[in-house]
Amino acid sequence: MTDRSILLVEDNAGDVRLTREALREADLEVELTAVPDGEQALAFLRNEGEHAGAPRPDLILLDLNLPKKNGLEVLEEIKRDPALRTMPVIMLTTSSSARDVAACYDLGVNCYVVKPLDLDDFTGLVQAINGFWLEVARLPTR
Repeated sequence: MTDRSILLVEDNAGDVRLTREALREADLEVELTAVPDGEQALAFLRNEGEHAGAPRPDLILLDLNLPKKNGLEVLEEIKRDPALRTMPVIMLTTSSSARDVAACYDLGVNCYVVKPLDLDDFTGLVQAINGFWLEVARLPTR
């Protein structure tokens, strides 16, 4: 399905490459857009500045530790904004801290996933995320 899109908010270029590779390895036809910080993520979602006319993503993969605005701040703004709050947000991070998990769910994250370090495990995770969120789950269209 090429009409599905994911916004990846990730400041680590290696993790962006790993995500793109995992999508290729899993043979998933998904449009992946990556932005490196929280401010650009919000600009993309709100179609501001250089992101004017950007398509609304079906899913947001959000890192916790980001420059400018961290993942918690971005998540809070997404969930407070009536135009954005229905978008599913998956926190995809290296932190397994119970405090981080609780803080994200308190702000309305749809799912919290700790990034595996192994490429095969990461590919499997990306495939599972895509399978559930973009093929099984019914998502809002607005």
